[in-house]
Amino acid sequence: MRRRCILLMLTILAVLPACSRDQGESDVILIKFPHVVAPTTPKGQAAEYFKRTVEERLPGRVRVEVYPSGQLTDDDDSLDALAFGEIQMIAISLSKLDRLSHRFQVFDLPFLFADVSAVERFQASEAGVKLLNELSDHGIQGLAYWHNGMKHMLGPRPMRRPEDANGLRFRIQESDVIQEEILQIGGVPQKMPFGEIYLALQTGAIDAQENTWSNTFSSKFYEVQPYMTETNHGYAGYLVAVNSQFWNSLPDDIRTELNAIVAETAAWAKQHSNAINQAALQKILATGKSQLVQIDNEERAAWQAAMQPVWEKFEPVIGADLVQAALDASQ
Repeated sequence: MRRRCILLMLTILAVLPACSRDQGESDVILIKFPHVVAPTTPKGQAAEYFKRTVEERLPGRVRVEVYPSGQLTDDDDSLDALAFGEIQMIAISLSKLDRLSHRFQVFDLPFLFADVSAVERFQASEAGVKLLNELSDHGIQGLAYWHNGMKHMLGPRPMRRPEDANGLRFRIQESDVIQEEILQIGGVPQKMPFGEIYLALQTGAIDAQENTWSNTFSSKFYEVQPYMTETNHGYAGYLVAVNSQFWNSLPDDIRTELNAIVAETAAWAKQHSNAINQAALQKILATGKSQLVQIDNEERAAWQAAMQPVWEKFEPVIGADLVQAALDASQ
């Protein structure tokens, strides 16, 4: 029901006013930009970089308000807010977009990308660039991709092999692919907003999760999860997108400059995301509260074999052409 309601709201976007002007400063274009993670994460830092650059290069013409840590809305509701013109820009987890297009599920396939460099090659390919326009029928224009990083398995015990996850209750995003991934390793998937993870772990409502080092450090998940298994099994990234009507209503010179700044911010985010994640890992280890578990090639192969049925189930839905393009980027 929720999914149908979201789709309905997105389809009526065209009849809603979308251009936001700052009250009291009628000539200043206001861009409200919420996200759910901490300002210290790759996405948080990229959002602040975007804000600073816009206000330096378009002073008195455009103002950006960044709302981190779910202060304004969560990822699910941000799609609704974007549709109604309540906000103008989002950097939403790619995993959240499968309700609007199954094509984005390619980013969730386990062990598809060898590393973030492979992801970058795919995103820069013809297939990856074409995906930016995938949501145009819903009134959403993709502008760029931002990285978070590669994901790892975090829980109450080491997970060297997939059977070590058996019976654990995993928090997952709103992703059918990730849900199937957890089922294939014997876990119990529970879809849950990002902001609820810490308390759920603390109270025992869930046992485990998959996440990046930066999110694990900034949200202090290491305090309530004693083991971090470095699986690199999946990619966490974001689609930077705008309300199409808002974007198209901007003066040409402003839209051109914002496009350039978006591209610069994406390049900055790609350059810094790995360093941010590695620094976060070292800070976690320095606390002594969570232990890093590294798996060998044989153990990694067992994980890949366990999750192969996920590919078999979702490749026909995603499109074999898109999966192949991603594989080509990983070569």
